[in-house]
Amino acid sequence: MQTDAHKNLGSALGRIPSGVFILTAAKDGVETGMLVSWVQQCSFTPPLLTFVVQRGRAIASLLGKDAPFTLNILEANQTDMIAHFGKGFTLTDNAFLDLEIQRSLPHGPTLSEALAYLFGKVLTTTPVGDHDLYLAELTAGSLLDEGQPMVHIRKNGFHY
Repeated sequence: MQTDAHKNLGSALGRIPSGVFILTAAKDGVETGMLVSWVQQCSFTPPLLTFVVQRGRAIASLLGKDAPFTLNILEANQTDMIAHFGKGFTLTDNAFLDLEIQRSLPHGPTLSEALAYLFGKVLTTTPVGDHDLYLAELTAGSLLDEGQPMVHIRKNGFHY
């Protein structure tokens, strides 16, 4: 049974805004993508960011040390991408079926509809609770449109 204090903590925690992104990776002819929301820039020089992936997600096997990736930044009205990537994919699924993408190997695919993208490489991974925290260095990026980024506010901070 949830206590009032736990319920209040969940309500408050859920009000921390986060962006909505599609993380993509490719390795040895395998490529996939997933919806991520806990992304944060953490350094100017060099440009670094952190992101988290729930343990057990298929994409984690493509994200070892020095692994290249693409972070696609979604535009505020791209809810179709949430529905598409929110269901999750195995490494044998075609995560990009019916989507317009650009391949920039060794990085993961860039969504042509994205607001912007960032290329990066994983520096280190640390277990944090039920997720793994990735520290990554950004190597390139570009703004593709002038829209506003998607921001997500959760009703409860204990689930997506």
